Amino acid sequence: MHKRRLGRSSLHVAPLAFGGNVFGWSVDEKRSFELLDAFVDNGFDLIDTADVYSAWVPGNRGGESETIVGRWLKASGKRDRVTLATKVGKWVEHKGLAPINIRAAVEGSLRRLQTDRIDLYQAHEDDPSVPLAETLGEFGRLIEEGKVRAIGASNYDADRLAEALKVSAAHGLPRYESLQPEYNLVARAGYERELEPLARREELGVIGYYSLASGFLSGKYRSEADLAKSAARGGAVRKYLNPQGLAVLAALDEVAAAHRATPAQVALAWLMARPGITAPIASATSVEQLLELLGAAKLALSHEEIARLDAASGG
Repeated sequence: MHKRRLGRSSLHVAPLAFGGNVFGWSVDEKRSFELLDAFVDNGFDLIDTADVYSAWVPGNRGGESETIVGRWLKASGKRDRVTLATKVGKWVEHKGLAPINIRAAVEGSLRRLQTDRIDLYQAHEDDPSVPLAETLGEFGRLIEEGKVRAIGASNYDADRLAEALKVSAAHGLPRYESLQPEYNLVARAGYERELEPLARREELGVIGYYSLASGFLSGKYRSEADLAKSAARGGAVRKYLNPQGLAVLAALDEVAAAHRATPAQVALAWLMARPGITAPIASATSVEQLLELLGAAKLALSHEEIARLDAASGG
């Protein structure tokens, strides 16, 4: 499988990432191990998690996803086949991007992940209360110590991301090599308007989240009645049940039928074909579902099909 370089870093990854937010939430440890084995054994490698996952689940406190990934790494012996990405800054236990907080957070993540290094360590959200040079300086020390290989930014707006890149260049500090924005066929403007030109100009890797719009782009939700299919996601997709959202589903159906594929595969293939995108993030709760999503990496869309999807989605 052809791998893509993540920004200007030394990391090269397969074109689809596994979103670890489901570990310890909608899948238990046994199923998580099965999913991770299937993901890696099919040639994929980028696993994205965060220290805060999955603190929102009743009875959880955070750190559950990293803990499950760490147990799998130890049991499977597949650490060297994985590009491991996690995040810091949103968990109440280690809130913000002050150097002292980053230092405490990374030690906790390394311990839970049962590894000596994090391949991609991402600022989970901007922290305007801390000078960028201080945050980037601490990330730099972690890179010098071998605890982190590259750093990335999640949920930054274009102005702050551009400023961070300027600070890195001016002070000789490591730069954010990747960006993790929300991006999919029904949520395009937030990324494309300002972040995409910056990411492409600066050669940043882009690993977008909500690639399937909380499952809407799978075609599972086509009416108000369908929202009851998932208590966890039904509310999140209601906003897409509008003429534009339904037009996107119709276009996905049309392209999927031509390839004997599924709407979810086409939605992911569209992202993979977008210039500048490194690896969209998607999650699965069953091995069958995961294998379907992985099939998107083999799907080559024509220029006409991409134009059809662009037109339906307002691009």
